[in-house]
Amino acid sequence: QVQLVESGGGLVQPGGSLRLSCAASGSIFSITMRGWFRQAPGKERELVATITNSGVPNYADSVKGRFTISGDNGRNTVYLQMNSLNAEDTAVYYCWAWDERRNYWGQGTQVTVSS
Repeated sequence: QVQLVESGGGLVQPGGSLRLSCAASGSIFSITMRGWFRQAPGKERELVATITNSGVPNYADSVKGRFTISGDNGRNTVYLQMNSLNAEDTAVYYCWAWDERRNYWGQGTQVTVSS
């Protein structure tokens, strides 16, 4: 089992930045991929970014060039640096992990971009 806990969400003005963190505990040695998804009101959950254990990132087109995903070598924590935020980035952001058998999800953290 893997437990994921997000932090770092909040209210930010358009053009601003936020950094999300996701701390993993439990059977972290089994994790092969980590990432972030988001869900805006009335919309389906969508992929934001993923990163493999070897550090290879992947981004949704909507966040390329603005968001950066990174992780520590111990696989405990993954980060999402979000720059140039706009109203369309407003959503609940969920941390995600995959261990080749099942998905794990955090509880979510709210990001609101508004003036």
